[in-house]
Amino acid sequence: MRIAMISMHTSPLEQPGVGDAGGMNVYIINTARQLARRGVTVDVYTRATRPSQGEIVEVEENLRVINVIAGPYEGLAKEELPTQLAAFAGGVIEFVRCRQGLAYDAIHSHYWLSGQVGWLLRDLWDVPLIHTAHTLAAVKNAHRSEGDTPESEARRICEQQLVDNADLLVVNTVDETRELVAHYDADAAKIEVVPPGADTELFTPGTHRNTELSRRHLGIPLHAKVVAFVGRLQEFKGPQVLLRATAEIFERDPHRNLRVIICGGASGASASSSTYRNLAGELGLANRVRFLDPRPPEELVSVYQAADIVAVPSYNESFGLVAMEAQATGTPVVAAAVGGLPIAVADGETGLLVHGHDPAQWADALEQLLDDDERRIAMGEAAVGHAAQFSWAASAGRLAAVYERALAIELPDCQGRKAQG
Repeated sequence: MRIAMISMHTSPLEQPGVGDAGGMNVYIINTARQLARRGVTVDVYTRATRPSQGEIVEVEENLRVINVIAGPYEGLAKEELPTQLAAFAGGVIEFVRCRQGLAYDAIHSHYWLSGQVGWLLRDLWDVPLIHTAHTLAAVKNAHRSEGDTPESEARRICEQQLVDNADLLVVNTVDETRELVAHYDADAAKIEVVPPGADTELFTPGTHRNTELSRRHLGIPLHAKVVAFVGRLQEFKGPQVLLRATAEIFERDPHRNLRVIICGGASGASASSSTYRNLAGELGLANRVRFLDPRPPEELVSVYQAADIVAVPSYNESFGLVAMEAQATGTPVVAAAVGGLPIAVADGETGLLVHGHDPAQWADALEQLLDDDERRIAMGEAAVGHAAQFSWAASAGRLAAVYERALAIELPDCQGRKAQG
């Protein structure tokens, strides 16, 4: 089986936490690797962002990333990428045309921009299209914070077209199935649930010595309690919620020995890491919060191991990969009770779920675990077993079954294609 994966707006080889790279990048590279190891040949098409990348990157046997030139390498925001859809699609078509005998059994597109390209290629190549949205405009708008910019109606329309025209839709959770049906009138019969995983060989529990070393390397006091945030710095991910909750905790107890780690980079056209550094200063937390640049998974392990708690205050998450990685390292999670996080986190067993984003509520939840060492440690131990139920190998196995189902679908002829819009 040969699969064309489309990830137009961000390469799976990019560092998560930088710009538009995040959980989707982690999902694509890990499922692609595991599919390749099962014998499925995977080509991931993405937009070239620097000439040094080369056209083809051989990642491992059966897996390569193909960089397609579409627009300038740099200076093109994600919001401007719709102007390059035709150029990107043309680049993919040219790549295949110039390699005699190259053909795909199916297309798997990720995110709505890629889906629009995949929709065109599906009809051109006469192969099934599997689409994973990862995030949805209607859902983001329903859950966005007060100061967050709403997603455009143009994006929502494009997503509706994909829901109507893709042969199969892949989601992370049953909750996403309900959202697709409620917001996009999707046919539940063509939706497949494939939970993401965690690299449980890389993200492992740390010993007491690991924690000490991690804190030394990060410049964190050994005897402080530590709460960490890992992810892109944008309103939707909620770092401002954690900062305000931390200020509330210190207002209650100015002498508390607490430190906060914020690990990530700015994301979005108007986003800036200085926004959150300035907020920390305004809240009197300049000496209590440590900002770290995004780092590769091999180094991210030490951030999780250095923390007593990982906070995930997002306004919505299709699953919550950070929560799963943290739990795999034996660190309990305090997360918002939104999207797939109630599945990623076992409430009361491996962490706590907070309903809403009120800083006082978040301060209450964090204090519960910060002040109860026995309960927090027990949750961390339970978290390892919980995370072990989710693996990328299992995710890839389910995806392979989805591809097999797609191959068995009789594609509609010209009279059977649904109208656009």
